[in-house]
Amino acid sequence: MQNLVLVAGQVAILFALMGVGALCRRLKWVDDAAAKGMVEVLVAVVTPCLVVEAFQRPFESALMRQLALAFPVVAAAHLVAIALACLFIRGGRPETRGVLRVAAAFGNAGFMGLPLEAAILGSEGVFFGIVYVAVFNVFIWSWGLMQIRGSSLRAMSRGEVVKTLFNPGFIGLALGVPLFCLSIALPGVVREPVKMLADLNTPLAMIVIGFYLAGARFRPLFGNPDAYLSAFVRLVVFPLAVIALMYPFKAWLMPGMMIAIAIAACAPAAALNSMFAAKYGKDVDTAVGIVSGTTLLSILTMPPMIALAMEVLR
Repeated sequence: MQNLVLVAGQVAILFALMGVGALCRRLKWVDDAAAKGMVEVLVAVVTPCLVVEAFQRPFESALMRQLALAFPVVAAAHLVAIALACLFIRGGRPETRGVLRVAAAFGNAGFMGLPLEAAILGSEGVFFGIVYVAVFNVFIWSWGLMQIRGSSLRAMSRGEVVKTLFNPGFIGLALGVPLFCLSIALPGVVREPVKMLADLNTPLAMIVIGFYLAGARFRPLFGNPDAYLSAFVRLVVFPLAVIALMYPFKAWLMPGMMIAIAIAACAPAAALNSMFAAKYGKDVDTAVGIVSGTTLLSILTMPPMIALAMEVLR
């Protein structure tokens, strides 16, 4: 019960910040161009700074071993997510089926997961949470893109391959891991700006999400049972599957790592889904609706799921 109250409080804080973003849209203080610019800053600047800041700690061999273990665990979790999406989402029009499969398989691990991991677990949460973000980018820019576009991996452009391999998560790891392994502390004149930019992650991400929620349309989801099924897989089935996947390995995996992965697994549908749908002329209304709908529903589902993970995996 104590864990549930703790997590619910942190989720409520995030949604309060989303309310600020929604208010900014209603009062026309922020427009689409400004919101897009904030997303670019978040992805290209804030996320790498957040990772570097999380890795500013003395080297520990045990922590490094856990970091190495996190990659196969997260990869296995994504393979489970893909299997569940294909198992549960089978019918409907191809342009909608791909959107709903991607929504079921991929969560907003960056904008929603990292702020919660930082709030609940501190820098250790970000330390492991960024591994989830890095692996997530590889899968969504390959299998996810293939589902939306309806083509094979061979059809990926050079730019899409570059985005898959050199995503902000991997860039942050490439900068942070050597500093961690060599126990290099950044000088104050560098560390302070990095820390200040890292601290922008939670408020800026929530304001952006709130901005887009305020303009969302949910009507395309009504009457589509696959949309409800996709949301159920994303918010309930997949988090439970990830907790069950890690439980037998409790003796080898750090609790902080497992809980960080569970938090990322609980996140609502990834915003990239709607961006892919818009770019390739698929069912944009359903994509935007499922991202926004799962985000709103996550205020009810994330607290019990994360509290369960904290209870079972510690």
